[in-house]
Amino acid sequence: MFTGLVQRIGTVKRVSRGRGLVLEVAADVAWPRPLESGESVAVNGVCLTVVRCDGSRFTADVLRETESRTGLGELVPGAKVNLERAVRAGEALGGHLVQGHVDGRGVVSAILPKGRDVQLRVRCGRVLAAQSVLKGSVTIDGVSLTISALGDDWLGVDLIPMTARETTLGAKRVGDGVNLEGDVVGKYLAKDAARPGLTEAALAAAGFC
Repeated sequence: MFTGLVQRIGTVKRVSRGRGLVLEVAADVAWPRPLESGESVAVNGVCLTVVRCDGSRFTADVLRETESRTGLGELVPGAKVNLERAVRAGEALGGHLVQGHVDGRGVVSAILPKGRDVQLRVRCGRVLAAQSVLKGSVTIDGVSLTISALGDDWLGVDLIPMTARETTLGAKRVGDGVNLEGDVVGKYLAKDAARPGLTEAALAAAGFC
């Protein structure tokens, strides 16, 4: 489990495609606590397991299913990625609950200056847009953000200068792809709402209204 608060920017050092995709990534700044084999690290919002590690550098295998749903397969040596280690019990949840299970790809459709800030608009598809709400949460390339604009198949998020500077989002351009994870609460609510028999009368009978 993650919070969507990026802890480090990393650099892809090696991409291997033998029997499957393997990434080698190094944090640009050393971690205060060394990485351990077997722990989880979110790479651009994708939960990966550390297979081997040496200081701030680690290697992770990428499932074919993961590669098909995310942009990890598009990474090349030298690419910058957002990194977050899994949250530990008792640590502050500064963002929102993020699983590291990407729902799909989005495309940056507009970058709109708003004074010192900037609004990033992303085409996300109708399913994710329908599960989202204004002022709700979304994860873009591993960054926990608040939805400030919403359409039928797109959403917008506002970036403060620190977010633009301390994550890879500040370098995004129109047409760039991003990994998207919707709010897990919204996904469960959407599934429940689609079940037959869930009516206002049924909710009232159950004491919900």
